[in-house]
Amino acid sequence: MIELYKTMARIRAFELAAEVASQGGVGVLGAKLDERAKVRGPLHLSIGQEAVAAGVCAHLSREDLLTSTHRGHGHTLAKGGDMRRMMAELFGRAGGSNGGKGGSMHIADFSVGMLGANGVVTAGLPIACGAAQALKLQGKPHLVACFFGDGATNRGPFLEALNWGAVFKLPVLFVCEDNRYSATTATAGLSAGPGVAARALALGVPGETADGNDVQAVHAAAGRLVAKIRAGEGPQLLHALTWRVRGHVSVDTQGYRDPNDLQGAIDADPLRRAREAALAGGATLAQLDAIDAEVRAEIDDAVAFADASPAPDPAEAFTDIQTTGAGAWH
Repeated sequence: MIELYKTMARIRAFELAAEVASQGGVGVLGAKLDERAKVRGPLHLSIGQEAVAAGVCAHLSREDLLTSTHRGHGHTLAKGGDMRRMMAELFGRAGGSNGGKGGSMHIADFSVGMLGANGVVTAGLPIACGAAQALKLQGKPHLVACFFGDGATNRGPFLEALNWGAVFKLPVLFVCEDNRYSATTATAGLSAGPGVAARALALGVPGETADGNDVQAVHAAAGRLVAKIRAGEGPQLLHALTWRVRGHVSVDTQGYRDPNDLQGAIDADPLRRAREAALAGGATLAQLDAIDAEVRAEIDDAVAFADASPAPDPAEAFTDIQTTGAGAWH
């Protein structure tokens, strides 16, 4: 519980710092941007969902792979991504994990098996299956964890990916982070049938549903499913019911959301529940307070590193680009 709590605390602190750094840098309805903002462009926060990333990634080795969504900071941190380089990436700096080219929504870190966040809903699922197919062909004993939101289950690639995984018994853990909203619309009103787990089972992918705000429940369910995948039983699905406290993007005021629903999300705070569980399990208040202090220092260091990192050389805009035929890229 101490380690799970620390992972969750790091994710929360990172996103709160990024939220502050983005003020004035994320436009809405044509609003003029503040040139002083450190983080520019869309910023999707997973505040309230930290238990899913922490509980699942605790079972992954460095060699296991991971695909994420546009809300991928927590997954990257839980997989072992370097906080300094991640913050620099959000700042669009040369010291970032992707040289400042990916930003928040396309952050990646191949050194820890994080294949990338993705701004296209459901796009990570077929990528995960492709990576798992490669692992299987290469005879490697690793797996791919694929995070996606509930909105993805109403799109075609969800069916295609689960079918692909089941047909070839691929080592994929499909993790549905069900925060109950597809952007600004409640998912329940858009989804027919008995739900995500039933859809997966119909495609030959068994799994479990867990309380996504209870890190112990997520950790236990993910452990059982990962063990099955490593035993060669093929893909499994974890349906984690959680809550999104912030809006779809950081400037979203959530006017579409029932205030009681939002308060319920705040009351179900996974960090508070993890802290209470750790104390009940024998941890001391001094231990948890020490973790909080350590995380604050780490965040301050990451922000300072990002702020001090230089902007990318303009010439870098022309690197990492695949061209066809003769001549330079234009």
